[in-house]
Amino acid sequence: MKFQLQILVFICSAFAISCGSSKKTTETRGQLYKSEDLVINQISPNAFVHTSFLQTNDFGLVPCNGLIVRDKNEVVIFDTPENDKSAEELIKWISNKLNCKIIAVIPTHFHADCLGGLNTFTKYKIPSYAYFKTIEFAKENKVAVPEISFKDSLILKVGNKEVIAKFFGEGHTKDNVVGYFPSEQIMFGGCLIKELNATKGYLGDANTKDWSSTVLKVKSAYPNVKIIVPGHGNYGDQKLLDYTIQLFK
Repeated sequence: MKFQLQILVFICSAFAISCGSSKKTTETRGQLYKSEDLVINQISPNAFVHTSFLQTNDFGLVPCNGLIVRDKNEVVIFDTPENDKSAEELIKWISNKLNCKIIAVIPTHFHADCLGGLNTFTKYKIPSYAYFKTIEFAKENKVAVPEISFKDSLILKVGNKEVIAKFFGEGHTKDNVVGYFPSEQIMFGGCLIKELNATKGYLGDANTKDWSSTVLKVKSAYPNVKIIVPGHGNYGDQKLLDYTIQLFK
């Protein structure tokens, strides 16, 4: 009887561990939403990559990433989806599926893959923050203009956690900023950071001379970063920083 009881305890314990492990994996990784215009993947307990698609003349249909970070029932978003339709989808998904309030959206530079859906966020009265040069360039290019400017860096509270946006120097554009979520050591590099094996991409507004040195500053500022999400392509670790530095040397 004692032996049978030990077996029963072992089986129950193994089942509990198995269920717990499966639940954790489900909560922290994987695709949560997909449509023709928008894909959302969870990459950590409180961070999600949203991907929309930009039709370009030189590179065809380009997947464009943004980052959602969460604490409590609040989220901050880095970069809007590419257009208003995709932005509407994202806002509704966050509201209906995450049950969260969007307290801010932060375009990381002035191109369409960062603020193409900004008018929809404005329609929903979601505050938008951007580096002051991003606002200047948006006005010059007659595209949607973020509402609130910052110089050098911005720190916002999402729930009880901090989220940071910071300008380190020129690279992909003269206004590209980097986002960081310290509590989960996740960086949104935007178009300043390249996925592994990527080409140099669009250089029409770039400063290729300073690009490597700018990314070196990013690497120095966040030595403990674990996950890095580029503006286009697959997320990874610090190898993305090293690859980008070498690509533009």
